[in-house]
Amino acid sequence: MSAQALSEELVAIATAHDIDKVGVCSAEVFTDVRAALHERKAAGLSADMQFTYRNPDRATDPRRSLSDAETIVVCARSYRRSAPETPPTPTGTAAIAEYVWEPHYGELRTGLDAIAQHLREAGWSSRVLMDDNALVDRAAAYRAGIGWWGKNSNILVPGIGSKFVLGSVVTNAPLDVVDEPLEDQCGPCRRCIDACPTDAIVADGVIDSNRCLAWLVQSAGVFPHEFRVALGNRIYGCDDCQTSCPPNLLSDRRDAPDRTTGITTAAVRDLLTLDDTALLAKFGAWYIPRREPKYLRRNALIVLANTADPASSEVRQLIERYVRSNDEIEKAHAVWAADRLGYDDLVAGCRADGSEIVQAELSKIGGKP
Repeated sequence: MSAQALSEELVAIATAHDIDKVGVCSAEVFTDVRAALHERKAAGLSADMQFTYRNPDRATDPRRSLSDAETIVVCARSYRRSAPETPPTPTGTAAIAEYVWEPHYGELRTGLDAIAQHLREAGWSSRVLMDDNALVDRAAAYRAGIGWWGKNSNILVPGIGSKFVLGSVVTNAPLDVVDEPLEDQCGPCRRCIDACPTDAIVADGVIDSNRCLAWLVQSAGVFPHEFRVALGNRIYGCDDCQTSCPPNLLSDRRDAPDRTTGITTAAVRDLLTLDDTALLAKFGAWYIPRREPKYLRRNALIVLANTADPASSEVRQLIERYVRSNDEIEKAHAVWAADRLGYDDLVAGCRADGSEIVQAELSKIGGKP
């Protein structure tokens, strides 16, 4: 079978699995991306993020995943949806990033597995890489001509925008490669840069992870004090650089997305009242640092302080519960929330606490040990 014929069969399989865009590129090392990752890591822009930064040399060399790799089949699946309206509650409602409203990665993997299986049945080796440290999927998508690099570092697909998940099949099959990246179509537009609530886009296509809310909600430790108000009502992810992007807006106007059937918000009360087992059962598909639910509660306490009605007795009870927490991360963020909501007596009650983290929090909000 010719490279073109096999490639066409793979595209047909992808289309049958609701994959919106398919491209094929060579499996050569992504030299420019490798250099950029090393440079940004050295500059501290990766913060404590491990994804693709853990081992840039591996993540930019497909042959580390398949020793005789020749080509990469790159697939993009749109997750563009509209959300139902959510009525306000006294304890607040937390926003969830659009890409996890539904199990798009699982559905994409089904299509990738089908492509990989077809290649194996044709006598070729293959390996699926999706949301994996082993490959910078955006670099593969760019080389395969699926889209261009946006200023927010996402890949923008013509006619679709940036709201899609990516995955690849690395293979030794000699497929019909593209290797013709699209030219930049952002032009002078900088709406994503202007929309970022923490100024995390520090140059075209360059993100400072130390400032990016989408990473900070997934990072361990104390949530940076200077970005807590900017977090707003987000509990997982941040979509601002995408919801402000003209190609995404145009795509929505031209072809209104279907309303999602997934979970688009989380009740802050649930996040702060469910036990560890229940929290992980409900939100365990998310990346949670070390699988410790306290980090969900940390984020929820910030959301509560940013969105809740301080006159609500239920809100006060939740804060009071956490300023008495035995976990210093939870307690420190409850102290900040109490201060923001005006519960001065609850803040004062923590001044004798022996935790270094709590004392640091008191110092930052003006409390006296």
